[in-house]
Amino acid sequence: MQKRYLVLSDGTVYEGFAFGASAESIGELVFTTGMCGYIETLTDPSYYGQIVLQTFPLIGNYGIIPEDYEGKCCVKGYVVREWCDAPSNFRCEKDLDTFLKEEGIPGIYGIDTREITKIIREHGVMNAIICDEVPKNLKKVKDYVIKDAVPSVTCEKEYTEKAVGEKKYNVTLVDYGAKKNIIRELQKRGCDVKIVPATYTAEEILSANPDGIMLSNGPGDPAENTFQIEQIKKMLGKAPIFGICLGHQLTALAAGGVTEKLKYGHRGVNQPCKDVKGTRTFITSQNHGYAVVSSSIKIGEERYINANDKTCEGIDYPEYNAFTVQYHPEACTGPKDTSFLFDRFVSMMGGAD
Repeated sequence: MQKRYLVLSDGTVYEGFAFGASAESIGELVFTTGMCGYIETLTDPSYYGQIVLQTFPLIGNYGIIPEDYEGKCCVKGYVVREWCDAPSNFRCEKDLDTFLKEEGIPGIYGIDTREITKIIREHGVMNAIICDEVPKNLKKVKDYVIKDAVPSVTCEKEYTEKAVGEKKYNVTLVDYGAKKNIIRELQKRGCDVKIVPATYTAEEILSANPDGIMLSNGPGDPAENTFQIEQIKKMLGKAPIFGICLGHQLTALAAGGVTEKLKYGHRGVNQPCKDVKGTRTFITSQNHGYAVVSSSIKIGEERYINANDKTCEGIDYPEYNAFTVQYHPEACTGPKDTSFLFDRFVSMMGGAD
């Protein structure tokens, strides 16, 4: 077994063993708490520029299933306690090690992932490097910043996915790093989905006269996307809009709000979100390091809050026939508590709210 190291930007060194690609990689180290869904995690463009640590101790037991990919693999590295080299699943096509090698992603296993999670929770997200030799100088690690995240993951040109069954509506999805299951959820509700790059102007998007506009998830600092924020400003009120994750944050910025970086973010499949207009608390899937500052909301009404830290999880914009959520109602591996939001979006396109 080849030794490999995870070195944090504060100089802390963890010795483990190598798997995946033979490469050195620097990224922002984050943890996710999901017990399953590692395929969707590895192929979620929202993890662009990040080294992902899984808190669940055994990863890879059902192998890799390409049909379940959410998008392109954009992680910078992968950290696990133990990886399964003999997966068992009738849909499995390869193991985790093979996948990481094919994608050029270095992995490290055999280290105490729970201890590292505690460090991140205490001190906040920090940069790290996965390497085969401990560097003497950590300047590159400390200076690392995720930049140009959305331009790096958006589609290169527009394309269309047809509705499953009878077509009812035309939806334009603006791709900031969209997960494929957002498209699937719209398709099975009778929507033709036109996916367009994040570089499209509001005029280009509206010229197709869509019945609704979907603003996708995506990576990076939302405030960096000044062009996209300006386009959303122009689109508000012109067609029903549904925003997820980064789409939620960008809409809030377009409406005059402010975003902030969280200490260690929300990443996992068990985040409780309370509907402030009702009595329900939903269990949600999340992956984000930034949040909308509740007190900065000038237009719209806060609809959902995180039951743990009270951060904003959703905003309704009745004056614009739009709504957005911070969590992922399309979560492929679950929970499915909030998939009804896609039905709400479809109802808005049909003239109801």
